[in-house]
Amino acid sequence: MSPEKPLDRNSSEIRIITGDEPVCPPKTKTERKAEDEEMVLTILIEIPKGSQNKYEWDKERKIIKFDRMLFSAVHYPSDYGFILDTLAEDTDPLDALVLVSEPTFPGCLIDAKPIGLFRMRDEKGPDEKILCVPMGDPHWNFIQELSDVPPHLLKEIEHFFRIYKELEKKKTGVEGWEDRDSAIKAVQASRKRYQDKQKQLGGSRI
Repeated sequence: MSPEKPLDRNSSEIRIITGDEPVCPPKTKTERKAEDEEMVLTILIEIPKGSQNKYEWDKERKIIKFDRMLFSAVHYPSDYGFILDTLAEDTDPLDALVLVSEPTFPGCLIDAKPIGLFRMRDEKGPDEKILCVPMGDPHWNFIQELSDVPPHLLKEIEHFFRIYKELEKKKTGVEGWEDRDSAIKAVQASRKRYQDKQKQLGGSRI
């Protein structure tokens, strides 16, 4: 029998996994805790849960300003803001949805952990958002995975982002949810994008 041909990672060849091959063991509690600590995100809240007002961070003046009232009779289903020191593909900070028991306020900083990735599109293109739970809220901080979130709440979030711009004659498209690992990869990519941009600007804060 000829020796097994080494796998070419650049090849399109499909490799069949048999029961004889080693399987990666699940992460230990210690490994998971270390990963969680690394992935504590600092999120600046722009819009509190239940608001029909849309507030935005003014990058030039470093303040939060009123942008507009939503044209539709809907309210934000969670606190909404962005993750500090990140850049999404649209060159804005990476958006975040934070599940809270009570709404906070525009300008509040929340330490939170990512549990899922929400993919959608708006009139400008891809517009992904990280779903998070706050570290300091015992009603939510036990949640580790997207599958722990009540399914109806995820449907409410989808519905909100599907229709909230309809009366403005702007189109949005919901592409669905991905798991915690996808969320972490998106955060890591956005942090790298931010760091690369910082280097281009000579280290100054974006």
